[in-house]
Amino acid sequence: MFRWIAGMLVIALLAFGTVIGFNYYVAEKTKEALANAPEPTFPVSVQKLEPKVWPQTIQVVGFVEANQGVYVSSEVSGTVTDINFENGDTVKAGDVLVSLDSSVQRAELKVQEVQLPSVEANYNRQLTLFRDQTVSEKAMQDAQSNFEALKARIGTLQTEIAQREIKAPFSGKLGIRSIDLGQYVHAGDNFVRLEDLSVMRVRFSIEQADLSKISLGQEVNLTVVSYPGRVYVGKINAIEPIVSGSTGLVTVQATVPNDDRSLRGGMFASVQVREKDLDKQFVVPQTAIVFALYGDSVFVQETNEDKPRARQVTIKVLQRNGSDALVTGDLKFGDAVVTSGAQNLSNNAAIKVVPDRVTPPATMPRL
Repeated sequence: MFRWIAGMLVIALLAFGTVIGFNYYVAEKTKEALANAPEPTFPVSVQKLEPKVWPQTIQVVGFVEANQGVYVSSEVSGTVTDINFENGDTVKAGDVLVSLDSSVQRAELKVQEVQLPSVEANYNRQLTLFRDQTVSEKAMQDAQSNFEALKARIGTLQTEIAQREIKAPFSGKLGIRSIDLGQYVHAGDNFVRLEDLSVMRVRFSIEQADLSKISLGQEVNLTVVSYPGRVYVGKINAIEPIVSGSTGLVTVQATVPNDDRSLRGGMFASVQVREKDLDKQFVVPQTAIVFALYGDSVFVQETNEDKPRARQVTIKVLQRNGSDALVTGDLKFGDAVVTSGAQNLSNNAAIKVVPDRVTPPATMPRL
């Protein structure tokens, strides 16, 4: 029994020894192979770091509205007798758009106007007699009162008739009407939208920290999704005198010429407020930046031991604009910054410079 146990132990030791010896042999061979293997060289493209002008802008989202815009409505109730426009018409200030039934008022006006000559003649006669001291002052004042009251009544009827002719308050473009011929409308009912599109207003809000960077007359640029690539230019014409207590933002308004009437009220716009440009700045493509939790960095080409190598430089990204980024760090003009292939590098890695065949996108995707 003892011999059998001893034999099994010897077999186990031999088996474990063989496995350990084999693993040691493999490890040594691997170490030897790695020690004799050539150093890996990573292909990269580089770009010389040159002083550049960095445009300073405040970028916000704005809301476009017409210089003037109202829903045309009536001050009185009545039946629609005439509609003098088509949907989408361009009208001038004072054009009659809608007429309401005024037959009753016109008939009453005619009655009052027929009486006017007689009442006026009686007043003039009483005035002459009063000057001749033939009639009392009261008789003259009664005749004058009747005459003035009749004129006031005629004026009231003329105003009521005019109120039944709804006119365009300003020149502009009409929308789609919401009334029909013969429809009875109430005071305040909306007939059609009228917009003055010759000049548009853009409202946007900025942080109070940027309040010192803007002023009246300052130029703004805006773009809308309806017309990609087109830039509209306007000027700041009003700044809200208070800061919102709930948001800490300041409302700003700019006017934008709209000669071709392409801008419409209700559009959202990307607004850029231009500031003084920064000169001689470090600007690198965003593809050159290696983003990491412990900090952002770029790689700079250096020559050590007659080999091009990559030196990692910690940077801070200050601003972004399209495919470029404004950065600061231990850089100097003339450095060759790695623009592609940086994700595979480590500090002091061997590199091989190759032509850059990748064109950076015009705009970087949002995270």
